[in-house]
Amino acid sequence: MIGSEMWSLLKKEKRAVLTEVEAKTILREAGIPVAQAKIARRKKEAFSLSREIGFPVALKIVSSDIIHKSDAGGVRLGLRNYAQVGKAYTEIINSVRGTFPQAKIEGISVQGMAPPGVEVIIGMTKDPQFGPLLMFGLGGVLVEILKDVSFRIAPVSRRDAREMIREIKGYPLLEGYRGRDPVDLAFLEELIMKVSDFVETYPQIRELDLNPILAYSKGALAVDARILLEP
Repeated sequence: MIGSEMWSLLKKEKRAVLTEVEAKTILREAGIPVAQAKIARRKKEAFSLSREIGFPVALKIVSSDIIHKSDAGGVRLGLRNYAQVGKAYTEIINSVRGTFPQAKIEGISVQGMAPPGVEVIIGMTKDPQFGPLLMFGLGGVLVEILKDVSFRIAPVSRRDAREMIREIKGYPLLEGYRGRDPVDLAFLEELIMKVSDFVETYPQIRELDLNPILAYSKGALAVDARILLEP
């Protein structure tokens, strides 16, 4: 389900939360690089998708009722064979049902494990006065611990994007710290601008998080995505 059909479905179902797979589908259409995720509704499908994608893989719960998948025990990473996939599938279902018994489980997403990179975040929240407010910072768990982020009102220019990246205290990590390769700053600038265009195109989006985005010496890839809509 893509494009206008997806929005029509969400409106019909009166849903304010996109699943990760739905969010990634529409983000990919907008030219934003995201790790592809496919839904398995049975363990057998998880096996076939793992073979198709190639090991190692990650499994994640797919439910519009669960925003923070890790808190529900709904994520397993670095699975290297069928036995690990089967065990992880069962553990995720049992954990989620035990933690959120009322949640509607649509399936388990299967995606390939991306190479390690510097974790950053690009997000958006709606300010009641100024509208879409873009955020950039160090990603993963660091965003919650360090809160090392910068903000700009959308739409942003190339200059805004460049300044956002260079304003964070962790900027030296992006330049190449202690012999590590610097990340592709020009690509990150372009990515911030694409997210800005995306939220301008879809004003019904209330919150958006791409976290983590793995930044590399060439390019970057968002491995998780969250989109909340206006009520």
